[in-house]
Amino acid sequence: MKSESFPIRKRLDANETTFGATVYSGSCLAVEAMGHWGLDFAFIDAEHTAFSVSGDIEKMIMSAKLTGISPMIRVPSVNEVDVRKVFEMGAEGVIVPQVKTADEMRTIVRAAKFPPIGRRGGDASVRSARWAGPGFNWPEYTEAANASTLVIPMAENFEFFDNLDEILEVDGIDIVNYGPVDYALSKHLPVDYSMSGKEIDQLLDLLIAKCHARGIKVMAPCIPTSLENAQRLIEKGVDMLIMGNDMMYINNGCRQAREGVIDHVRATAPLARAS
Repeated sequence: MKSESFPIRKRLDANETTFGATVYSGSCLAVEAMGHWGLDFAFIDAEHTAFSVSGDIEKMIMSAKLTGISPMIRVPSVNEVDVRKVFEMGAEGVIVPQVKTADEMRTIVRAAKFPPIGRRGGDASVRSARWAGPGFNWPEYTEAANASTLVIPMAENFEFFDNLDEILEVDGIDIVNYGPVDYALSKHLPVDYSMSGKEIDQLLDLLIAKCHARGIKVMAPCIPTSLENAQRLIEKGVDMLIMGNDMMYINNGCRQAREGVIDHVRATAPLARAS
């Protein structure tokens, strides 16, 4: 397993800001387009979508690798088999939603990392092991996997922050993804992706401080996807910016067509063309 197979890890280790987008459509085309436009990572979602950790995910991972964008998979839940399988398919990172306790965090690390860090089950007949092809070596494979693959819990509920220090003390966390929408829902606060609410904004500052003190990176959404907003988040210390998602891009294109052309034509054209 060569280091260049995990470009996102190299960028993070160099303290570079990285940019990605979420894929909800389940489309390989969306992943490839993001890669061609130079995004660093594809946040491929299997939590809020109709597909599970299956062949659909595998195709999107391969599409990411085809275009040089790092595949990061959000699994549906804290499930050890799903965590292991996405890495075996070739994912560079696993994103786990709704983490609430240190015990759950330890379960995730156990599934994601080989001994001595975790207890990930091994099989050489998988993509991450290059199908046990030429030069395969178990110690080299497990050591490289532990060093390269990324474990990313989501901080998206009040329980995560109630147990923040205990969770972050679990060895094996690489990045924490801040989820302001679900956190707001968990506290009955106004939902706002822009994180303009005082409590939501202050929690992001707290998360960054606590994570960076432990060498852990922070991922957060950049909505709206403006230069001003990106610069604000970078100045705060966010390491990985999620620049919207494929459905948002489609909606924006449809909105421009509707508001910029269709509504105008319908409002100004005759009700019926003369025959």
